[in-house]
Amino acid sequence: MHITFWGVRGSIPTPGPDTVQVGGNTSCVEVRAGKAILIFDGGTGLRMLGKKLLPEMPIVAHMFFSHVHWDHIQGFPFFEPAFVPGNLFHLYGGNNVSRTLGETLAGQMDHPNFPVSLTVMAAKMTFRDLTEGEVVEVDDGEGGRVLVTNARGNHPQGVYAFRVEHAGKVFVYATDTEHYEGRTDEKLLALARGADVLVYDSQYTPEEYEAKKGWGHSTFEEGARIAKAAGARELVLFHHDPMQDDDAVRDKERRARKLFPNSRAAHEGLEIEI
Repeated sequence: MHITFWGVRGSIPTPGPDTVQVGGNTSCVEVRAGKAILIFDGGTGLRMLGKKLLPEMPIVAHMFFSHVHWDHIQGFPFFEPAFVPGNLFHLYGGNNVSRTLGETLAGQMDHPNFPVSLTVMAAKMTFRDLTEGEVVEVDDGEGGRVLVTNARGNHPQGVYAFRVEHAGKVFVYATDTEHYEGRTDEKLLALARGADVLVYDSQYTPEEYEAKKGWGHSTFEEGARIAKAAGARELVLFHHDPMQDDDAVRDKERRARKLFPNSRAAHEGLEIEI
């Protein structure tokens, strides 16, 4: 698998000179498994991924949404390949709120929020609302298959974490999930078991977390804890707080490495080969 990070920020985009190294776009991660294209979340980083995909059209891609808070869907209306006939997108998400994934993405583009509606997007789209533990099987285009499993995390209005398995390798995407104080999140532990790469919500430092309990996010300290317990090979700190500049994120990375040496902070443009 080849993993590319297009958006690594949480809550709100943070462009500017103090975030130029890590990046200010919100959550979007691309995974290539064989010839299959998988996209995790549609934050503002999705816009740049769309530009990169244009030369590859026509394309088929599978888009998995952890949840539908704005920082994870706000790039979708600016995803250029979705406006091009001949492209096919399979979209997956949990029915965690009062509306389905399809209804939520359409609602984001309804008047008065956006000048054009979802119906203007000319690519073919299929929507699938996932149940917890459901396995999605994707053809890798090379005679193999990609398995995507989910588990519920701990976040207001709900969230899904995803486990991707392909050719004996494992990638886990667990953003916007808050640890449970005093006990292990057994669902996440099971999902992350033996992961080659574990992407984990590390929005806060432990000091920052004290004032943000119940907001649905975690720390690099808890990321190191779950990575050790799950036997993960690498921990990637993700969903950086908008108040953290480049230096703060690098300091978070430094502190994480003291707890789990094979840790790194995600930044836009980071590529990992498993």
